[in-house]
Amino acid sequence: MSGQPPGEQTAHPAGTDVAFPLSRRGDVVPDACAWLRDERPVARVRTLAGDPAWLVSTYELATRVLEDETFSLSATAAPGARQQYAPTFPIQIRKNLSRIKDEGMRDAVMQALSPRAIKEATGQFRRRAEALIDEVLAEGPPVDLKARFTDPYTAQVMCTVLGLPDDDWRRLMSGLDISIMTAPRPFEGALANWEKGMAYMAGLLRAPGATEAPGLLGALARVRADSGGEEDADTDEHLTMTLHSLFEAGAVSTSAFLTLAIMLLLRDTGQRRWLGDHPEAIGPAVEELLRYNLSIGDALPRIATRDTELGGTPVAAGDLVLVLVEGANHDPAVFRDPGRLDLTRTPNPHLAFGSGRHYCPATTLARAHAATALTALLARLPGLRLAVPDEEIGWRSGWIKRTPERLPVLW
Repeated sequence: MSGQPPGEQTAHPAGTDVAFPLSRRGDVVPDACAWLRDERPVARVRTLAGDPAWLVSTYELATRVLEDETFSLSATAAPGARQQYAPTFPIQIRKNLSRIKDEGMRDAVMQALSPRAIKEATGQFRRRAEALIDEVLAEGPPVDLKARFTDPYTAQVMCTVLGLPDDDWRRLMSGLDISIMTAPRPFEGALANWEKGMAYMAGLLRAPGATEAPGLLGALARVRADSGGEEDADTDEHLTMTLHSLFEAGAVSTSAFLTLAIMLLLRDTGQRRWLGDHPEAIGPAVEELLRYNLSIGDALPRIATRDTELGGTPVAAGDLVLVLVEGANHDPAVFRDPGRLDLTRTPNPHLAFGSGRHYCPATTLARAHAATALTALLARLPGLRLAVPDEEIGWRSGWIKRTPERLPVLW
């Protein structure tokens, strides 16, 4: 490899090694990933917010940052902390999970997302998927599978788990368009969007009979009643924020991953047909799709809490460190032939859910959500294929996830 980044990455701000964020296209691993691993495993970049940061791209260093307590997620919410982009939601959300534990709400959240709860809900997931496929078949091709299947299925799954009324799924999903935007400066609509969502969730939590609601809604309503939430404005706001942020984080992540997983299979006819013929292999297949997928568009942020080093590079306390997940998940030092989608790959220690203390608590949900949808789609639409050439797919910009705007398909 040469000492200069490849292709489109040659133009980058002075004092940095590579332009960041990388390409927004979610079906092709950016060329810069290999160059970064080989030439600049700890690279200097500048974020959308204009702050300097270190970009870590090898599996070894990424795992260290995610597991070492020296690198803190909650510290990204501290006043004056360096940022990836302007927050479009209150930055204190990043402290939410630690507060859940402090206020006795961890059990409610973990129970709603537990393997047992997800297993019990899987039958509902399957019925949602089958009903949406019925509608797609009745309409006939071509259809936008993102609008007609991926988004509504994801929203309804999240409503089932969280206990929200699923007839409001369109309203809930439309709120993500602004909430998850990435921008260099704050803007008025972001706060209005957040407050609108919070008001909706607060209404559900305070409604008569909320304590009898299913899923997390009922559990949090009971916590609110037991803790005197009516009189404790801080706890009341935190409960509302928990419900609101879990829907947003869960829906955007699972929908983006499922959309890209479908697209990856549509681009590889052999793998798609094989999986359709071997539905029992869906577990390892989902793990490989998680490894390969590029939905995490802007890296995972941490703040160094003390002076340290990464790969021989000095890192000062207060520095922003970004973990390039696609770099780590395509590192040939860990994954043999990483550019090949291998649905039987084992072991598969990917970092799609992070690692260490902040390992995603919704891993069981994400896996069941995708496995159920993919199994149903491949069984009932074995001839599923893109309706337009790859290069004609439009990719969303200014968003925290890489995702196509539309996914037109035939069968």
